[in-house]
Formats: sequence, C-alpha cells, structure tokens
Amino acid sequence: MHHLLALLLTTFGFSLVAQAYEPFDGDLVEERATRRGNILAREDLQVQGIIDNIWKELKDAATCAACEGVLLLLKGAAKFGDDTFVDVVTELCKVSNAEDDDVCEGIIALEGPIIAQDLRKMKIGSRTSHLFCTTFLGLCEYPSVDAYNVSFPSPKPPSAVRPPPSGQTPLKVVHFSDIHVDPFYVPGSNKNCTKPICCRPYTASDAPGMNDAPAGPNGEHTCDAPISLEDSMYAAIKKLVPDAAFALFTGEIVDHAIWNTTQAQNTLDINDAHRRMAESGAFPYVYGTAGNHESSPTNAFPPTAVGDESQWVYGVLSSDWTQWIGASAASQADRTGAYSVKYNGGKLRIISLNTNLYYVQNYWLYEEPIERDPSLQFAWLVSELDAAEQAGERVYIIAHMPMGLPDALRDGSNYFDQIVNRYEATIAAMFFGHTHRDHFQISYSDYDNRSYSNAVAISYIMPSLTPTSGHPTFRVYDVDPITFAVLDSVTYYADMENPSFQTTTGGPVWTKYYSAREVYGPLVTPQLPASAAELSPAFWHNVTTVLENNQTAFDEYYARKSRGWDINNNNTCTGADTTCVMAEICQLRAARSQDNCNVPKPGFHFSRRQLEVRRDGHYAHRDECGVSITRETIASFVVRRDMLQLLAMRLMEKRLEVLMIAGG
Repeated sequence: MHHLLALLLTTFGFSLVAQAYEPFDGDLVEERATRRGNILAREDLQVQGIIDNIWKELKDAATCAACEGVLLLLKGAAKFGDDTFVDVVTELCKVSNAEDDDVCEGIIALEGPIIAQDLRKMKIGSRTSHLFCTTFLGLCEYPSVDAYNVSFPSPKPPSAVRPPPSGQTPLKVVHFSDIHVDPFYVPGSNKNCTKPICCRPYTASDAPGMNDAPAGPNGEHTCDAPISLEDSMYAAIKKLVPDAAFALFTGEIVDHAIWNTTQAQNTLDINDAHRRMAESGAFPYVYGTAGNHESSPTNAFPPTAVGDESQWVYGVLSSDWTQWIGASAASQADRTGAYSVKYNGGKLRIISLNTNLYYVQNYWLYEEPIERDPSLQFAWLVSELDAAEQAGERVYIIAHMPMGLPDALRDGSNYFDQIVNRYEATIAAMFFGHTHRDHFQISYSDYDNRSYSNAVAISYIMPSLTPTSGHPTFRVYDVDPITFAVLDSVTYYADMENPSFQTTTGGPVWTKYYSAREVYGPLVTPQLPASAAELSPAFWHNVTTVLENNQTAFDEYYARKSRGWDINNNNTCTGADTTCVMAEICQLRAARSQDNCNVPKPGFHFSRRQLEVRRDGHYAHRDECGVSITRETIASFVVRRDMLQLLAMRLMEKRLEVLMIAGG
C-alpha cells in the first residue's frame, strides 16, 4: 500500500498527512498558466491510475490498508476547507441518487464541517483513522478496545447481591421513547414520498388532494408522529394507568427531517413536547434524557474539552426538566446533559446519562486522540453510584442509546460495563430507547461464558411512539415499592390496522399487547415463581435460552419487536434460520458492544428510498435513529468506482484551480 500513498502525495502535490496547511510544489507553479491543458491531460491519467490501484486494493482485500487511499482523498478534500468539502460531498450525494437534491444539500451542509475538521486533524494510520475506516467505510475490523481499568472509590462489597422482593403492592412506572413528533405533518399529504420521512407537502404533487397515497390524520408507517398521535398516547396512559408513580422518557423529540433542522426549530419542538407532557396530567414526574435528534446538527454533541456547540440544547432540556427534577439536578443537566435525582417516593435514585457521548455518529468524538471519558461523565457516574450504594439507594439508569448496540463506540461501552459490574447490586435496572424496537440486553460478569449465573444487569429497550418501525407503543412496569425491582413489563400499543385509528372521532385505540411475565414466565426453566418475583437478569438470560431452542417462541418474540407489524416481510428473521437466530441471541446477550457479533461490511446500505419497495408494495423505511446521509455518501466510495473516481477528479481540479490562482 505504501506505493499507492506515495503516488497520491505526488499527484496532489501537498502533504495530506500533516496537521496544518503546507505549500504546494513550486515546480508545478511554473507550468500553471501556459500548460494547464497538458497538466489536466497528464494528471487525468495519473488519477485514473490511482483509482485503479485503490479499487484493486478494495476488491482484493477490504482492509484498513485499502481504506488509507480513500481516507487520503477525503483528507485532501477537507484540506481545501469546509466549503470545498461540503460542495464535493454534496455533489457526490446527488450523483449517487441516494436522496433528493435538497436532502443532500441540507444534511451535508450541517454535518460536513464537523467531518472535515476530523479529517484535517486525523493522522493516517492512527487509532482514530482506523475507527473512521470501520464506522464510515466498513473496511476494517474494529480496533481493539483501548485497555483501561475504571477507578472506583471503594471496593465492591463481597456480600453485594440483589435484594429480595418486599411483597408489597407494586408501583406503576410508565416508559415511553422516540416520540419524533412532526409539527409539519399534514393529513392528506403524500405518505409515499421520496424523502426520508413523508406526510408533508414538500411539492405541489405531495399536497392534499394531489397524490395517490393520502396520509391519515393520526400517523403512517412512512412518517413521524403527528401531534394527535402523541396526545392520544398521553390520554391512554391517563386512562389505563391512573396511578402512575412517574414516567421515564428515554429521548427523541425532534422529527427525522434531519436535513433542515435549526437550533430555533428544535428549541420550539422540545419546549412544545415537554409542555404537552406536563399539561396531559398523565404522570406527576417525567424523568427524561437527551436523544441524539435533539441537537442541530443531528447527533452533534461535542465533549466539553472539544467545544460548547451543544450547550444550547442542554440549556433547553434542563429548563424544561426543572419542573420534575428540581433546580439542583437541572443545573447538572445544563452542563453536560446528564443528571442524578432522588425519587421522593422511596430510596430510588434516577441517573440520566448522555449516551450521545459514545455514539458512533457523533462526529465530534473522532478526535486525535479519542477521549476515554468525554466530559468526565463516567467519573461523575461512579461518584453518583458510589454515593447511592453508601446511602442504601437503588438506582435506575436511563439514557437514550443502549450501550450494547453497534451504534455504541466500543471503548465507552467497555468502560460503562465495568461500572455496571461494580455496582450491579445497586442498579435495579437500566432503560433505553433509540432502536424503535422492542428488545432487551443483558450485562454479564463473564462475557466468554455467558449464563444465568453471571448475568448482572438488564437493559429494557423501549420501542417508539413514532410508527416508522411498527405500531405506536408505551410500556408500564410493575415495580417493587421498596427494592424498585421490575416485577413485570406490560406493553401497550395502538394497532394502526384498527379501522378506528385513522378517524377523527374515534382515533387510536390503545390496548394491552403483552406482559413479559405472562408470555415468558411459563417458558423458562426454572419457571418464574410468584408474582412478587423480579424479572431479574438471570430470568432474562433464561428467556434467551428459550428463544435459542424454541422456534415458535423465537418467531413470536421477533414479531413483538415491531409490535406485530409487517411480520411477513421477506427480510424477517425466523426461528427456522439458525444463523439469524444466533445473531439475534448474541445481541440480546451483549450489553457490551464489543460482544454483539456485529461485523462491519464495506459500503453499508446505500440506496434511494423509493427504490426500496418490496414485492408487497410497502416501503422499507430506514428507521435507524439519526442515520447520517454524509456517512452513507462516503461509504459509497468503497462499493461504487464511479463515486471514488469523481472524488479524485474534483480534488485534482481544485488543486489546479489553487495552483492557477497562486501563479497569477
């Protein structure tokens, strides 16, 4: 690969690996004015040779070495400044036909400058560049976790065990997530548009009365949630759970129109959503957390050592949360988006983490070197957990992104898992959102030998209100009032196939979908004892053993991930597919992301949404929370030779333009 890097450096005439701008080769300056045509012809041949070399490396071995050529081209574009980088990547996005032109222009204008800054500072061959090659291009295996032992102020008590149930009448705790409310949802507008989300009159042909697929008044699977759907959920909670002790909201208010977010609109959306929560009267307290969509640009949360660009969103959230968490906890949230607060009804502490600081699509994190503890949040978490342990409190950890997902950077997930293992007896449960699907993750003390006996913590992952991946949902936990252990998890949903759903008089009908205790309790061995018994980490491991060996149970579990929607999709995982089953089980048994069996694939998914139509005519909506169109565009370089060639040609043209200006 070294000969290819040398050729790149020679052809483009400046050091792409240096940390600052460097002068161009003076020998070429003499040729600029009089021999520009010859330069173009000669360097066009050189560019073709470079592309041939890179492409051969990519096809022969999709490795980190093959990535370096692509990375040097990207770094070269970034060297010319943010505007050039944005212009080039925007053109490539349009050429790729991945999204409509306005979507390409909007999102890359927002994300591009952050990525360009990363690239300018990046050292080729460093751990950061290795990670970039993995998460952007899928060309490398993940770099090994940066070995680090989290420091604790006190040793783990040898007698630390989960407390037994009290047998007292359970509390009701509501959990909802990923509401993604679209204030611009228009009933009657086109629900099958060409944008990442629909049900807006983007064009005249999308307007009500002008399309063949009019959106109903209460939501569609290709669109984010209208306010009417959000309001119906709060009304259902108030009716079905009138004695709710409090609610956990694990983030995501802003819609998926990520190409046209602004600080002003996001602020309005966040404030309005919290106002509706409060005015609904459905719960006395709401304990919230910061979702990756709350910022603008989406996913952009720089650690405090990098910048304060996300301070505004922390200020908005903390101000809205003050009514429920008090001034002291809100002051914490105002600094880093995280807080710790004691529940007034017992010895329970809710710790809200900002997991955006470990999200692979938070491009502020790709620094040289990568921080081990962004914003010192882990040090703060250890302090809070240790104080809770000393005070005899149980703890709920709430956050947006589950830390065992491929979306979680492996270093941060590893360090977090160390903390969970240390305070396993104090942590009653953990609650997340982000995936829009109904599943869970188990933490273990020994990931090489995962079993019910070394399962130490459970993460409940809440499906979404927004219907892009299934029917709208909320959940109610039966909770021991003394130990705060989860005794049951009951999911409610609004069936969008119900004839009443799209009416303005009846509207969504919310009903019980399933109880985890009722569904899984009879299947596990040993069977779950009396109703007062906790749904413990060991219980959930035993559930995965059932799913692993019982095809019917697995198929029913997988259908519940989308709340029974679209289960006949050709891509659905079934118990008959052993490979798919084992991959799913691996993810359930991996609250530490390095153990989730995810293998990066070159190029990632990359296609325009209107081409993603299945044989049944439904649109296969990309519901990844906060998918980065810029990352998709960059990823296309390793699967489309024409895109890689266009990048190199634009870089060469820019270099010659600068040379001509410099030479007069």
